[in-house]
Amino acid sequence: MRPLNRAWSTVSAMGLSLRDRGWRLFDQIVECAPLRETNPWTAVDDALAFAPDYATLERLLGVPVYLGATSQSGVPALALDVWVSYELRRAGFDGDRVWPRATEPRVIPVEVTQFVAGLPAKLRAEVDARLAEGKVVGAAKSANLLGKNYVKQVDVVMSSWATGPELMISTKRMDSSFGKNAANRVEESYGDAKNLRLRHPQAALGFVYALNAVALVREKDTAMWLIDLLQKLGREDDAYDAVALLMPDLRDDEELAGAEEPEAAGPLEAGAIDEEVGNREDTGEATSDDVDQVIPVSLYSEEVPPALDPGRFFAVMCARILDNSPINFHPRARELRAAAASPTAAGSDLLGP
Repeated sequence: MRPLNRAWSTVSAMGLSLRDRGWRLFDQIVECAPLRETNPWTAVDDALAFAPDYATLERLLGVPVYLGATSQSGVPALALDVWVSYELRRAGFDGDRVWPRATEPRVIPVEVTQFVAGLPAKLRAEVDARLAEGKVVGAAKSANLLGKNYVKQVDVVMSSWATGPELMISTKRMDSSFGKNAANRVEESYGDAKNLRLRHPQAALGFVYALNAVALVREKDTAMWLIDLLQKLGREDDAYDAVALLMPDLRDDEELAGAEEPEAAGPLEAGAIDEEVGNREDTGEATSDDVDQVIPVSLYSEEVPPALDPGRFFAVMCARILDNSPINFHPRARELRAAAASPTAAGSDLLGP
């Protein structure tokens, strides 16, 4: 494992919201992930397979447990968003195009970052500081996209002004109250898929669902019904291209990290805007967050069917993006996939930073 940046190892959290504290821990975990710069593609039985970094996901899932953060803080949902965007960057897609980005601001058009990069050094430093503080119009915590009939906050997006959305992934997690919320989450997801697909038919559209493995013990019938529905969500041509299932093993107090709470109602505005809900829960006291204190949450995979395998999910998402774009788009992603397909023909430098 790469050593932690000691400047980041202990984070002063005085006056920070749980969401801000969560982001700082997420950033440390991703920055020091051992597989961060390794090729996720491997050749298996003459076919290409995507190997997700589950160890990093387990550490990210441990952050909301460590912070005692409920869903109202926005931290539990962010654990999934951070991991999905991290895997897309591992696959070779431009980190400035994949939202949430690895640095502040989490959502900003790549054309803006390219413009800022070309400014004189002094002015660039000033603009970068304002961007990091969220003081520039267009920089935000979340992305809202217009579908066919309504605007939807999309959790993970790859987009630019020139292309429009090339990838849209929604994430959901259910850690408790399985029977009460299962049907609602599936209905919402089905409607969101139709809404986004009809306006963006060429984009890769995916759904990542995290279901507490405890559901298999407490409400097994509901859990198996939900798993079956998730498989069916990925079978329709005008809905999701692929669906992934994750099963974190959360128990007792750990379940509070994903407890369902009502979401804000009302219409959304199109474009990138700040998500205010997650910033309301302040820590209220001086604390210190050390990433080494975060205990990973293990994943249960025995009941995850092949159709919902996360590796398959990322393989389908990457193929959809590359197949629906010109060959001169996303060169790094194409090179990494080609390196796994023909390791002797591809240069070893492809795996460098």
